[in-house]
Amino acid sequence: MIPLTLADVIYWFNALFTAEGLAGVVFLCMMATVVAGAVFAVTSARLIRSVTGLALCFIGVAGIYYFLNSPFVALMEILIYVGAVCITISFAIMLAEPRQEDQGGRKNAMLWPMSAGAAVLLFWGLTMLAGKAQWPAIPTRINNGSLEDVGISLLTTYSMVFELISLVLLVAIIGSIVLARAGRSKT
Repeated sequence: MIPLTLADVIYWFNALFTAEGLAGVVFLCMMATVVAGAVFAVTSARLIRSVTGLALCFIGVAGIYYFLNSPFVALMEILIYVGAVCITISFAIMLAEPRQEDQGGRKNAMLWPMSAGAAVLLFWGLTMLAGKAQWPAIPTRINNGSLEDVGISLLTTYSMVFELISLVLLVAIIGSIVLARAGRSKT
């Protein structure tokens, strides 16, 4: 192990306040938002809190899209996923009939270690894949957000992304209709 000197610590501290260092900090904050929202969505016992965690995760993903010079996809992420999907899920939860039966049951003791192992394996595989991939250079023309640029981007670069987002919205609407079909009890 190489010993760390005071000069090394000062160098890394000063490097933090460069453009690249601050960009790394912003990216790590967005990643922390995504991970915190995902963990909150998965581990929360109440559905409304899970939807809040999901919305936080989607906001973090939108921040990553914006950080990667894709403001249109970031805006669509916020409008469709945070705005529409999370609100649709919230309405489905509010309209669904409450159940009185106990949701607690016997839990498999191996479920937690197996899911943690699968998550670590998936993370390791994606990290190795990202390390070996050839990443394209950042384009020289950056979208400034004007109406003309948004129209060109919508009809050329992001048309498939926009259509996939609309399909996810359609699935969320159908799911909320299925959940809310029975409505509240008549008592």
